Amino acid sequence: MQHRRACFFFAQVGGKAVNQAVVSNKQPLSPFQDVHIHIYHRCESKLICQWSLNGTLINLGLDRRRRLSGGNLIISSLDRYQDVGMYQCMAYNTVGAILSRRASLQFACKLQSDAVSVREGQGVVLLCGSPTSSGDLTYAWIFNEYPYFVQQDNRRFVSQQTGNLYIAKVEPSDVGNYTCVVMNSITKGKVQSSPTSLILRTDGKTQLPKIEVNFPDNVPAAKGSTVTLECFALGNPVPEITWRRANGVPFPSKVKMKYSNAVLEIPSFQQDDTGGYECVAENKMGKNTVTGRLAFYAKPQWVQTMKDTALAIEERLYWECRANGRPKPSYTWLKNGQQLLSEVNYRIHVEDGVLSVSALTLSDAGMYQCVAENKHGVIYLAAELMVLASPPDFTGNLLRALLKAKTGTTVTLECKPQAYPIASILWKKGNLPIHTNDRITLSPDGTLRLANVSKSDAGSYTCFARNRFGMSSTTGRLLVTDPTRIIQGPVDTEIIVGESIVLPCQVTSDPDMQTVFRAAIYCVFIYALLPFLISCHERTAGDLMIRNIQLYHAGKYICVVDTDVESLSAVAVLIPGPPSPPDSVTVEEVTDSTAQLAWSPGRDNGSPIINYLIQTRTPFTVGWQRVNTVPEIIDGNTLTATVVDLNAWVEYDFRVLAKNSVGVGEPSPVSVKTRTEDADAVPGDVGGGGGSRYELVITWEVNHQSYALVCYSKCLESVSFSS
Repeated sequence: MQHRRACFFFAQVGGKAVNQAVVSNKQPLSPFQDVHIHIYHRCESKLICQWSLNGTLINLGLDRRRRLSGGNLIISSLDRYQDVGMYQCMAYNTVGAILSRRASLQFACKLQSDAVSVREGQGVVLLCGSPTSSGDLTYAWIFNEYPYFVQQDNRRFVSQQTGNLYIAKVEPSDVGNYTCVVMNSITKGKVQSSPTSLILRTDGKTQLPKIEVNFPDNVPAAKGSTVTLECFALGNPVPEITWRRANGVPFPSKVKMKYSNAVLEIPSFQQDDTGGYECVAENKMGKNTVTGRLAFYAKPQWVQTMKDTALAIEERLYWECRANGRPKPSYTWLKNGQQLLSEVNYRIHVEDGVLSVSALTLSDAGMYQCVAENKHGVIYLAAELMVLASPPDFTGNLLRALLKAKTGTTVTLECKPQAYPIASILWKKGNLPIHTNDRITLSPDGTLRLANVSKSDAGSYTCFARNRFGMSSTTGRLLVTDPTRIIQGPVDTEIIVGESIVLPCQVTSDPDMQTVFRAAIYCVFIYALLPFLISCHERTAGDLMIRNIQLYHAGKYICVVDTDVESLSAVAVLIPGPPSPPDSVTVEEVTDSTAQLAWSPGRDNGSPIINYLIQTRTPFTVGWQRVNTVPEIIDGNTLTATVVDLNAWVEYDFRVLAKNSVGVGEPSPVSVKTRTEDADAVPGDVGGGGGSRYELVITWEVNHQSYALVCYSKCLESVSFSS
């Protein structure tokens, strides 16, 4: 049987489908077509891109078959001996350089035979001749002519691992011409072999199962990926394929069997799916078994990254990058695309994912990459290192021309020049260096602190900054003043509608201090805060006058005194008053024990009247006394009431008071004197005696009610009455 070769190419990045570098060609491939290798990040106008093949720079000036277009490498008239290998792009500018991921360009050749002769009932393998690594290729076989493809069943199987066609038991219907079709899943291109004839011989016999398609002893699988295991056997009768796990655990429901069990598919591979797997091929002549183990792996993934960094010359750089992966990734550091190694003097130290550079120099600036790699993948992480070197510069950080402080406080003077490397700091007051003590301190960053300042600390302060590239200074003046005091502030006051009030705010301050007053007034009105700014006409007084004051002026008043060095305040509250006195109190109807009163309301002064109180006065009482009324509680909407439990034949004065949430207001004007009527009953059993010196005791009884004795002549100093 004669063989010949048909060759085509395919591209990979790290053994997987091309992502950051891809091969672009939409038509069936041949050695005479152009190949486009793209980089994911196209070169911008300010970037320069260079390509290398197997680590050697491609000289495009001397190579007519290769050219650049927008950063993409285009290869014309492919040559399997000159163009195969690993491609990588380096992009660089004035800052530095970084490398792209690697792209692999390979050629694959298919072995083709003119004819295959096989006995009826025996198995046969038609070779497609796949490349050693073909993860991006798919295979199919044409039977006799397009578009009739071989249909896979328990007798026929097309391996996507080898590309070969396996026929377990040849039958007369299998006689014909077979063509292998190989497709690149990335480029969508395809190539096919010339037909291979299958010739049938009639001297066949039964055959034990022979497993021709199996899986390796160890199969690495990534978390979350779909794992496919193939197992197919030749034999007569056609062998039956079964699968099982070595530990006897049943397959989970997600596991699928395809093509008459020739393919075992495990979607979303997890740690629990690892372990041994067995494929058993069996017919009546016997059985055959192959075993393998699925091992869990993971491509590198970043868990700790670095970022662009700017450091001063002579400072220390420390970068650390970490990646997860299984097996554990190894690390490589690149500077401007070149591998970085530790120096003998350890100024540059590289260890795993850690890069440290001590005493930075200007030559250390550039683009750095951390590369994490295991046998399943490689990832790149890039960052820029800027090394700064300049003399001290106070632009944007000058000392204030005039800084004011009050005595007894702490003053902070910051000295923060921009300097690379960090500058040394020296402070002077006037022309004399400042020496630190318990009260004067200098922090490592150059900040000067003066505690408990007095007027002797006032003066001119200068900060001098120096490094090896030069010196600079900044100067400011400190003014120390005595504290400002409020010597007379506002006080809480009750509002009297219609009057005028003055809220004083008198201050005393240092003559050197320019004082500015601000009176902030907050008035509560329907739950809204209304701030007002009161102008001050005197430098030492911020009095606030309110003329014709109304109830809505009630609220909190704050006199705030602002100076350049402090702020102080005094607070007063204008309080709404109780109700104004009721008016026009009249007695409308009188009996021997009751009197009916009426009145008109006074102003409620911003708080509704809750109820009214009635008081009486007689010649026999000391001051005003509250009396019983009907109704017992007189609400704020009632303007009449009946006074009860009065004594007969007694003159009474009446007055009314109003009450709100603030309190009880002033009493109304006194009513006209009113005498109760005479009683119908005549007292009896009049008696007396038993009094002491200067005391007369008189007793009487009428219907079990008590009456007072009315004196019409000069009485004794003390008189007691009882019934």
